[in-house]
Amino acid sequence: MFPLFHFQTGLRTSVARTPMSRLFNYVFAAVLGLSAMSAQAETSTSLVVSFPAGGPADSLARIVAAQLEKELKHPVLVENKPGGNGAIAASYVARARPDGQTLFLSSVGAISINPALYPKMVYDPAKDFVPVSLLVSVPEVLVVGAKSPYADAQAFVKKAKDDRLSMASSGVGSMPHMAVVQLKLATNGHILHVPYKGAAPAITDTIGGQVDGFIGDVSGLMPHIQSGKARALAIAAPKRSPVLPDVPTFDELNIPNVYANNWYGVFATKGTPAETVTALNTVLKKVLQTPELKAYAESTGVELSPTSPQAFADLVRDDAKKWGDLIRAEGITVDN
Repeated sequence: MFPLFHFQTGLRTSVARTPMSRLFNYVFAAVLGLSAMSAQAETSTSLVVSFPAGGPADSLARIVAAQLEKELKHPVLVENKPGGNGAIAASYVARARPDGQTLFLSSVGAISINPALYPKMVYDPAKDFVPVSLLVSVPEVLVVGAKSPYADAQAFVKKAKDDRLSMASSGVGSMPHMAVVQLKLATNGHILHVPYKGAAPAITDTIGGQVDGFIGDVSGLMPHIQSGKARALAIAAPKRSPVLPDVPTFDELNIPNVYANNWYGVFATKGTPAETVTALNTVLKKVLQTPELKAYAESTGVELSPTSPQAFADLVRDDAKKWGDLIRAEGITVDN
């Protein structure tokens, strides 16, 4: 056997430079190296979405995740956690470690509308999240079925004033619902709100003529407009959409204050270090400049809208007041 120690004169002792000690050092170094490699391999980022797979929000998340993965140099996974009008996904991210590796890709609804709609929530947008960046602005567009008697927005509004119209939404408190309320107030029209459980059935019944119209995300309606199944009448935005250049804004039709932007942005868990938030913001700005995101915007009608964390926080605050005031003034609850 090789001796592990040898003794010197005096009180000092030292480890002998023996083959056994060198072997021990090699093994120890190898273990440390493997541990570091394992930790690096396990690094990943989760992009949590409160909508099911296959919808517009999921499509956006997957395109962003693919480009984000290239920038971060590690896997970025899309996690779909639908339900509770965004509460399931939101509470999941709120409980996550504040390290910037669990992010919430949310629409305006879960952040700036729900607090006024639900008296009790399992999460608090102001206390549980820190805004990272706005991603896209999504204007709402008024559509009718291809067989609808209303050829333009003026005829549609005249019917609402003279008689009565029914308008679908994707649910109480959804952005389509908010737009319907804005249109009703702006025209003083007789509009019956018909809430559905999601945009898909609302669009189906609008195309089929069971309801007179629907105001929804331009990105979700473009396939139906392009196929000729739906006809676009007006845009609820300050300017026309590049993908629908012939469709006027409500402002152009002298119907003021119908602005509905169903934006999507990224949030981190509250307590995430400021430098991490800044780094994520910088990376997301690069992602939004990629050809893949530009192609997505051109095909869907959304507007790429990178912001600073502070500018996004300001938008969240302003929209919370805007939609909260409307909900309270109109007495909107989850029961109506």
